[in-house]
Amino acid sequence: MKIGIFGGSFNPVHKMHIDIVMYLLKHNYVDKVIFVPTGIKYEYKNNLIDNNYRYEMLKLVCENNMDVSDYEFKDKVVYTCETLKYFKDANKNDEIYFICGADNLSYIDKWKNGLDILKEYKVLVINREGNDTGELLKKYRKYKDNIIIVPMVMNGVSSTIIRKKIENNENVDELVDNRVVKYISDNELYKRIR
Repeated sequence: MKIGIFGGSFNPVHKMHIDIVMYLLKHNYVDKVIFVPTGIKYEYKNNLIDNNYRYEMLKLVCENNMDVSDYEFKDKVVYTCETLKYFKDANKNDEIYFICGADNLSYIDKWKNGLDILKEYKVLVINREGNDTGELLKKYRKYKDNIIIVPMVMNGVSSTIIRKKIENNENVDELVDNRVVKYISDNELYKRIR
């Protein structure tokens, strides 16, 4: 089985995240996708809501061949290389794929063991507006056999935009699954503190 590991803050999960997963499953890039939300200890994100809220929102959108893992919810930062190794060890008979945006691939060489990720795993790269995947393939030509450019482009939707809209009491129904919208509303998430 080909298992895609899709990490991110998912703060909140939105329709573009789901579109990516559905595309990868429909076009047989992978057989299953596991969402792995970043733990709250991640030093580059200081605006994360509680781990459990993000986990529950992901559970709401998981359908066939999708799952969510709390592996990175630890009392310390968990690096992508550790997460991928965990899933590789736990699924010895399966092939592990790493799903990432072209924006992340552009600086993966700066990550902890980032080049080892390119060497040891297939990386499914989703293009983002403003990134040149051709240049990225040149930059990482040594690992080109493990880099798979997925022919879809992420639109400009981001969790940051969604949080701002919610904070300003704007409608996010076009951007966020209605089950997640209800969960956000019921739990009063992302509201401006007055």
